[in-house]
Amino acid sequence: MNARARAITAEQPAELRAAGTDLSERRRSGVSRGRLIDVQSSPDMKGVAWDDSGAARIGALTSIAEVANDPRVADAYPGLAGAAKGLATPQIRHVATVGGNLAQRSRCWYYRNPQTMCLKKGDPICPARAGNHLYGVAFDLGPCVAPHPSTLAAALLAYDATVMTNLRAMLAITDLLGDGSNGLVDNLLQPGEIIKSVHLPPPLANERALYKRAISRSRAEWPLVEIVARATISDGSFELLRLVAGGVAPVPLRLFAAEAAAQGAPVNQSTIAEMANQALSGAMPLPMTRYKLALMKGLVRDVFERLLLAECGHE
Repeated sequence: MNARARAITAEQPAELRAAGTDLSERRRSGVSRGRLIDVQSSPDMKGVAWDDSGAARIGALTSIAEVANDPRVADAYPGLAGAAKGLATPQIRHVATVGGNLAQRSRCWYYRNPQTMCLKKGDPICPARAGNHLYGVAFDLGPCVAPHPSTLAAALLAYDATVMTNLRAMLAITDLLGDGSNGLVDNLLQPGEIIKSVHLPPPLANERALYKRAISRSRAEWPLVEIVARATISDGSFELLRLVAGGVAPVPLRLFAAEAAAQGAPVNQSTIAEMANQALSGAMPLPMTRYKLALMKGLVRDVFERLLLAECGHE
């Protein structure tokens, strides 16, 4: 490690540890060297609770496996349950927490290399932009070209979830993670701020939702592109739509143009094709990430074709 890197890592503030699945890896590599503060559990930070309207509160220290395997979560929020079930490995899902997944750090190999400086480690440039950015963003929103690593954040954005911390309440996912224009950070948590719980609105009647990802190998891989889709259908037309992409931008990205293209339109192949085309609106791929646009377009089509099959009674 060069002298500048040693100086910056020595100045790192204390870091919070829950299960520590991400933090342990960073400390083994030498990227993280600050003091550790273990997050103390409280009753409202574990488990899934339901109110009279059917809305869920998920404690930040709830394991991802618990979310993935909860039949009531799967019934009320199938897109979230699918995202939880699809990420990482069974072993990691049983240890990793909801709050930890939201607050984890970039997976960029330049950031993860203790020998390399980058924006998130105090350097003025992002080395991936001019270097190897094969797994980088396809929507270039800021100086850092690493995709945001949280799969649950994409699903929670699709469900209009809010986050409660020890300092603030009712934070939207965009309030927690920003808009991607600040390449220095992975989230907007303040020093000493701890995620305590996630709150979801009541489920909608007759809603259907799906999660799907494209990965470079069959298991235990970070997504190249992931899609969370929600829809309600009335009289053969799309009524409510939420479409969020992960793995393609510095933050989970709500695809407003694709939603608008299908809002009120008939549920058919023509609408789905137009939605897939509009999902790429605003894309600014890097030289090595243009392939992600084809993956993204295919995932949107696949997810909504499956919803169409369900509408026709074939699933």
